[in-house]
Amino acid sequence: MAGTAVNQPAERTETSQAARAGRPERLADYLDRARSGEAGALQEIVRELTPLLWHVARSQGLSAEQAADVVQTTWLELLRRLNEIRSPQALAGWLTTATRHEAWRIMRQERKHAGSGDEFEAEMVADPAPEAADRLIAEERQRVLIRHFGRLSQRCQTLLRVVAEADRPSYAVVSEALGMPAGSIGPTRGRCLARLRDMLLADPQWSAT
Repeated sequence: MAGTAVNQPAERTETSQAARAGRPERLADYLDRARSGEAGALQEIVRELTPLLWHVARSQGLSAEQAADVVQTTWLELLRRLNEIRSPQALAGWLTTATRHEAWRIMRQERKHAGSGDEFEAEMVADPAPEAADRLIAEERQRVLIRHFGRLSQRCQTLLRVVAEADRPSYAVVSEALGMPAGSIGPTRGRCLARLRDMLLADPQWSAT
């Protein structure tokens, strides 16, 4: 009896700690289990992240029906590339990026159908390409940015990706997806951006371009 009484608080503590585990870590665990063939784990990912993906799709200007199609396509893309995601903890960012790209594809199709092919081609031709030197500078700055972005903590990378995917992100949705208090999202995002800015300013390659 005494042993049981002693063990019960410890068990409750372990359960409480598991419940407080960060959502990125929990989603990463679901992904690992889904890769092992556990269907229930994939269902948990869908349950937790569908509200976020819906928000991202709708924020791109899609109708409710279009957004539903885009989210469905995103989940199918996850199934096809389940074993290709290199960082399981960045699952939310990967999915929001896939959702945004699919939404853009739908919007491009709509623009094509809205006018003739000739009008679409004329619009593309009328948009001048940047000068070669400017393009090289832009590409170099992008490489430097990507390199330093990869040096941020996984928490910062995931938060910045998710917030950047929506034009007007709902902090309530982001909070649910990432397991962060809504009130901490803004300050955390600010600290992450400040860290990235400091790294860029300290890099001669960034300053030189």
